[in-house]
Amino acid sequence: MRSIDVAERRARLPVRHRLAAANRTDEVAEIVRSLVVLHATDPATVFLSVGARSNTATPAHVEQALYDDRTLLRLLAMRRTMFVAPIELVPVLQASCADALAHKQRRTYGKYLEQAGVIDGDVQQWLAEVEAETHDALLARGAATGIQLSKDVPRLRTQVNTAPDKAYSKPTNITTWVLVTLGCEGRIVRGRPNGSWSSSQYTWEPIESWLPHGVPSMPVEQARAELLRQWLHAFGPAPMTDLKWWTGWGVGEVRKALTDLDVVEVDLNGATGLLLADDVEPVATPEPWASLLPALDPTPMGWQSRDWYLGPHAPALFDTNGNIGPSIWWNGRIVGGWAQRKDGEIVYRLLEDVGADATAMIEAEVARTAEWFGDVRAIPRFRTPLQRELTA
Repeated sequence: MRSIDVAERRARLPVRHRLAAANRTDEVAEIVRSLVVLHATDPATVFLSVGARSNTATPAHVEQALYDDRTLLRLLAMRRTMFVAPIELVPVLQASCADALAHKQRRTYGKYLEQAGVIDGDVQQWLAEVEAETHDALLARGAATGIQLSKDVPRLRTQVNTAPDKAYSKPTNITTWVLVTLGCEGRIVRGRPNGSWSSSQYTWEPIESWLPHGVPSMPVEQARAELLRQWLHAFGPAPMTDLKWWTGWGVGEVRKALTDLDVVEVDLNGATGLLLADDVEPVATPEPWASLLPALDPTPMGWQSRDWYLGPHAPALFDTNGNIGPSIWWNGRIVGGWAQRKDGEIVYRLLEDVGADATAMIEAEVARTAEWFGDVRAIPRFRTPLQRELTA
């Protein structure tokens, strides 16, 4: 069994994730492919993750890839998390993750409708009819907000109180339920936001705007194997628990998908890791590098076992839900955190002594990040302890 120590894992990371200067690129879609997908729960993450891995790309280039070239698409997938994915990966994500999500969403919302007693007849049939009407309305409009669609499809304004025995609960329209389910089914897509690139208020568009014939279908087993193959290339080596956590699948599902791949076991400082059989050669250590990564960046969120790059810094950089805030990297490990203040200033704090040369490179990345933001003031979806201190 080949042994891969922490130093080698830290050497692989900046090469595969395009964080070392020599591995950066201005091709937005290629950056996303390098990481399989980008986290998109916080809209700013998508743009800042690209900025950290490019030389001259700007937010306008990301918007072009998303909304003009349409080489990227935003969707719910692993762990019911929002991601931005390369368009060619969408069938893989649809079959391996999103189809199951759509089934679960429809079952949950149908249960609420049944409990509320607002529907006569078969609830699932009723929901299917409303979904079809909504999709047709969106095809007619080309793009629309939920409010606009609820005017076209009156049944979207059906109100349900999901917890009538709770004082805090109140009836809400089912518009969002239907739109989320249609999105999970791959029938509609979140389009341009209403506002800057950091906004989370999106219009909706039919999938036909991206894929004229809809999302191609593929066998779920094939899709799961392909998703694991891409993940192992970008994030391997790693223990199987990391694959299970990242995909959100059960152990049996992960093991079954791995049987369709040629993988080998490697020793990770006493733990067993997995690696693609054609990817066992050592990776040369790149030149020293520094990077400022945004909250929920796919690199720190790629593994559940994080000690080898996080060290003792989790309490300062993670919130209570396990979400990482903005982080500072030096040669394959996290050494600090950063934040944007209300006036736009980028402030940071190193959590360990990295020396003068490293500090100079980090400050250069601070300047690059400030330039990327420009006049945009991104409101974080959550704040970590260090973020709160830096912006107090």
